[in-house]
Amino acid sequence: MDASRTAHEHCLSLTDALRRYESAGLDETVAWGRHLAGILPQGGRLLAAGNGGSAAQAQHLTAELVGRYARDRRPFSAIALHAETSSVTAIGNDYGFAEVYARQVTAHGRSGDVLVLMSTSGRSDNLVAAATAGRAAGLRVWAMTGPLPNPLASGADAVVSVDAPSAATVQEAHLVALHVLCEAFDAALAGPHAIEAPVPAALTRGDAA
Repeated sequence: MDASRTAHEHCLSLTDALRRYESAGLDETVAWGRHLAGILPQGGRLLAAGNGGSAAQAQHLTAELVGRYARDRRPFSAIALHAETSSVTAIGNDYGFAEVYARQVTAHGRSGDVLVLMSTSGRSDNLVAAATAGRAAGLRVWAMTGPLPNPLASGADAVVSVDAPSAATVQEAHLVALHVLCEAFDAALAGPHAIEAPVPAALTRGDAA
């Protein structure tokens, strides 16, 4: 197939997926951001996990919360479970790959915390097991997946699914959803009763990297 035609079809597929996300998943994602704005400033924690490209996106989300998305604010507790490499390899070696996230969820999660699980297929055993562990521990479990139905969506408290034929398109739409979540989070924090965090001196001098 001609490369330019393939690229055009890729863009069309993403456009279609984003339209479906806007109509079916946008409001849910905004609600997630607002919910996080209610619990993270009170000492709550976000745990996130995925495999492969979805692992990278889970870490993208936690980086936005520990660092910042678009405006200066205080950091919040968010952990990408796959980035705990010693824990992942030890658990995988001793208990099997299906337990690499579930055991960490049991260790770190507390009732009222949020667990975000990302999967293009929704069929990864380690993420389904993490969802089960999260709900058992009293966490609110959110899943970002590809087309429904899938086991991960069935095991979550809330789902944002992207109806697209390829994993690449699902991941690209998931990135948009993550940014929507961060925008909603920041907007909720900036509400009428928000307390602004001090801006670091380096930023006020304009010499930050």
